[in-house]
Amino acid sequence: MNFFNTFRGRLLIILALLLVATLSVQYYLNLRTQKENDELRETHSQALLAGFAIGANGMQQQDDRLQDFVKKDGEAFFNEQTREKIKEIYIIDDKWQIWDSLSGDHLPVEDDEGDLVYTKLKEIKIPPFSAENKEKLGKDLENFPNADKELTETDVLESHALPIQTNQNLWHILVILDSEQEESARLASQPLAYLLAILLFSSIITIALVWRFSRPIANLSKAARRVASGDLDFRLKDASRSDEIGKLATQFNFMTEELEKSRELQKQLQEAEKSAVVGRLASAIAHEIRNPLNYINLSLDHLRKKFKPEDESKQENFEKLTSQLKIEVDRINQQISDFLRYSRPTRLELKPLDIRESIEDSLRIIEPQAEEQNIKISVIENEDVPNVLGDSEVLRSVFNNLFINATQAMEKDGGNLNIKISSVEDYVKIEVKDTGDGIPEENLDKIFQPYFSTKETGTGLGLAIAKKIIDDHNGKIEVESEEGVGTDFIVELPKA
Repeated sequence: MNFFNTFRGRLLIILALLLVATLSVQYYLNLRTQKENDELRETHSQALLAGFAIGANGMQQQDDRLQDFVKKDGEAFFNEQTREKIKEIYIIDDKWQIWDSLSGDHLPVEDDEGDLVYTKLKEIKIPPFSAENKEKLGKDLENFPNADKELTETDVLESHALPIQTNQNLWHILVILDSEQEESARLASQPLAYLLAILLFSSIITIALVWRFSRPIANLSKAARRVASGDLDFRLKDASRSDEIGKLATQFNFMTEELEKSRELQKQLQEAEKSAVVGRLASAIAHEIRNPLNYINLSLDHLRKKFKPEDESKQENFEKLTSQLKIEVDRINQQISDFLRYSRPTRLELKPLDIRESIEDSLRIIEPQAEEQNIKISVIENEDVPNVLGDSEVLRSVFNNLFINATQAMEKDGGNLNIKISSVEDYVKIEVKDTGDGIPEENLDKIFQPYFSTKETGTGLGLAIAKKIIDDHNGKIEVESEEGVGTDFIVELPKA
């Protein structure tokens, strides 16, 4: 196949031409920017030299101030170009006092006794120095304010200081200029606007030229959407092309033919799988759970009528316990209804709640069994644990399942059930750790799968539903276990 007749070949030619044009324009803009930067530095250097020259001459004119000197000899040093750049000039004596200034600010004044009072250099604010000027000043830098501040592109002014040896020890000239940092940044960004214009023009040309090349891809995208919607009878007409698009169209048509053949078989498999899931779920719930629950419910009603204590002090406790049992039975029945809706989206009533209250409610269910099995239960909560955003009833079923599993794992020898509540970033972390038999390593990846259970009477739905509930809360649930040592379930729920 001729390379230049291919889709890739044509695109590469266009991109190469655009690249050459862009680099050429960028080279020209770089030369122009370099020239402007050289002019800027030259102007800056002239202003700096003029400032030092004015300061040095002002030091020699003991009778005149800098203001008078500039007015007298303005054309020699203080021309229009340097006037725009120089903002201030200070003459600093050997005691680090301001002896004179161009603007007349901070000049010495006479006190009541006729003595001159000078302004200390440290008492005024000046812009930061450049790194180069700091290095030249050496130890003298520590006598200047803003000595530790770095000059940045956002600073509009900058300071320059020069030591001058006089017959009165070492003096300094401090010149404050417009910063070239901001102007340099502006000059550096100016070519970007031109480059963006070139890129925009190049993009328009690219769109116009590539439009006809990309049309087959658009046709392929439309065909893919039709096939995804179920129209497997559709075929692409671009299969007759000799380039990559033609080969892709041929493969696409072959794919749709194979999909059409397997669609019927896939439907049959899906129906069979759905029937199996519903059948196993309904059988487990109907025979293993609801019949015993109905018996328990009827027995509770019988107990409340026939065996109510005559002692009034015991009646209240009796009513409380039996009512709590009725509530828990109703709650389990509600959970069974949720099992039947396992494949449907869970409807949650999310609100801020104290997760410890939900945990303690769930612990009441296992407390009698834990006492019989000599299981010690501890709940540790760190300080400042926030509320979680969740559905208390739905979350309670998660902890019911975890606690019941833990007590069953410690059924033989008893042990410890430790619950720890803490805050981790945007989540509240709940660790449920037991000292039971543990889970074999080969089963750790399967315990959250529906219908997987190692118990003879288990349905394998408890942990699967627990994981689904935590996922619906945008939380996480993980498990760590060592056979013969114990199991640790880690639940993380988002903070309210």
